[in-house]
Amino acid sequence: DSAEHKIHLFENAGYAGRKMEIVDDDVPSLWAHGFQDRVASAKALNGTWVGYEYPGYRGRQYVFEKGEYRHWNEWDANQPLIQSVRRVRDQQWHQRGAFENS
Repeated sequence: DSAEHKIHLFENAGYAGRKMEIVDDDVPSLWAHGFQDRVASAKALNGTWVGYEYPGYRGRQYVFEKGEYRHWNEWDANQPLIQSVRRVRDQQWHQRGAFENS
């Protein structure tokens, strides 16, 4: 995994419709960032990501390693529904890992 993360989420299969680009950030709610919950295709350009069925990183989890996913059945979903996204981070690159001290 790299120190940089970037993913593109698309509303429709085949990379069509509205697009959301996420760079080096976790997104607990796509709605809060102006995107809907329908994600039917994705391109993981850098890093590894986990998409979650519900906001707040809850529900079914889908792993997006670097690559292209033309249709939601390519990440083994039973519907095109993702509502939150989180980066997979390695302590080699991120000294605090996935959690911050409070």
